[in-house]
Amino acid sequence: METRLNVYGDPANYKGILAKCYASLILTGQEGGDGGDNDLGSFNEGYGGYIRVLFYLQSLTTDESLMPSQTNGLRDCTTNTWTSTTAVLQGCYSRLYQTISYCNNFIAETTPGKLEQRGVANDPEIINNLPFYREEARLIRAYAYHMSCDLFGDIPFANEETKIWSKPEQKSRVEIFTYVEKELLEVAGKLKDPHQNEYARVDKAAAWFLLARHYLNAEVFTSTPRYAEAYTYTKKVIDAGYSLAAEHRFNFIADNNTSPEIIWPLVHDGVNAQSSAGTNFYVKAFMDGAMNTYFETGVGTKGWGNVRILPEFVDKFDPADQLFDENDPWGMNKMDKRAQFFTIDHTKYPVSEDGSFATNFKDGYGFIKWRNVRSDGQPASDETYVDIDFPLFRLADAYLMAAEAIMRTEGSGTGTMIEALEYVNEVRARAYQSGKYGSGTAGQISLSELTYDFLLDERARELCTELTRRTDLIRFGKFTKGYNWHWKGYTATGQDIDEKYTLFPIPESDITANGNLQQNPDYR
Repeated sequence: METRLNVYGDPANYKGILAKCYASLILTGQEGGDGGDNDLGSFNEGYGGYIRVLFYLQSLTTDESLMPSQTNGLRDCTTNTWTSTTAVLQGCYSRLYQTISYCNNFIAETTPGKLEQRGVANDPEIINNLPFYREEARLIRAYAYHMSCDLFGDIPFANEETKIWSKPEQKSRVEIFTYVEKELLEVAGKLKDPHQNEYARVDKAAAWFLLARHYLNAEVFTSTPRYAEAYTYTKKVIDAGYSLAAEHRFNFIADNNTSPEIIWPLVHDGVNAQSSAGTNFYVKAFMDGAMNTYFETGVGTKGWGNVRILPEFVDKFDPADQLFDENDPWGMNKMDKRAQFFTIDHTKYPVSEDGSFATNFKDGYGFIKWRNVRSDGQPASDETYVDIDFPLFRLADAYLMAAEAIMRTEGSGTGTMIEALEYVNEVRARAYQSGKYGSGTAGQISLSELTYDFLLDERARELCTELTRRTDLIRFGKFTKGYNWHWKGYTATGQDIDEKYTLFPIPESDITANGNLQQNPDYR
């Protein structure tokens, strides 16, 4: 109690407390780097950052990537054989609920009554800034609940009114969906206008983007489609004054803080926000030290070489774009500049000579979308920890969400199919450096080519490793059946898997600790 009074008794501390809510999605402990004081207890700190554990759940379980390691259940994710005791599931679940806990605490401790009790209600910091701080915390919490709903289904629920000592009750997926929707609709009207907040803090555009994503997945979450609403909020984002970066790669390099298309970035910094579990992982895991011989990686010889891309993703690009050219390390002579693969001395297929699970990094292609270099090609501030901010929400995704929402309603109550085509072709023009991004019309498709399968593949090409793939495959009905990839279901060429895998199990440790919880079906 005394610590709480000391912290919340000084209005100058409030922004720092809010920063902890943001940092829960970025950092892993209290000391920076991987230096100890891990805030997830015994879970490995290098593995334990939010966007790293979410990568295992959203990318490793799909046709995007493969990881041979059996540590912490990574093989389970790669082969779609996880259980309720798989460690990285616990890590992601714990991260999300830690974020919810931080936000709940901040909101609970900043009510008008608490401010009056502490005698700080009339402080200028409180009057001018706290209302925005509270709404930002609510949005961060809504994001954490949205993701928990997506990944785990029926989940425990706690808000600022829940007693610290109580065991949360479980709410259904429909109830969580409704709660997140209500929260976002409320905060969207109270946050700062787009572009009016500090860099990396959320504003109305972030709330609109999350509403659009929430509604786009409503049919999966609740069995009731809400695509018209998804279109409404993607349009708000599209009309909010963002623009696509001049080149796709500018969103994934060390000075991507200058990109005009990123709506909500998670900030990483090689000096001041160090972690092996953030974008440091996205660079080093897909590169080994030898690759620095062929192009500037920004991490020198420090690449780990433990993740490679799957052939099913590679084959979404023209064969002429699939090979790496050491004389064209940025791939600017390719048709689709998003085809950023490293192939020298690598085989395309992640299968050992005897047909067993591939354990050699060169069994499969490297993926060099993420590079710790600036737009001028120079390395960033540090080789050990990278400077790349993670683009959690960006405009290209809003274009593709808008196109999908139109297609799923066939224009009824939304835009027209011509509009949908324009959104997709805008994304492709940037990828091919055509139209206003270059010259010619390369990459442009016709209306007859804009099918669901094409759109799903286009989302893969544009958003690979950006933590949407599993959700997309489920929404398009291609995750468990009807489409296979290497090592899906623990077979070399892939096989259908049980429908239960559209949800992850609630970690067994939480089921044991909280008698109010029921495990997801077929994991019991």
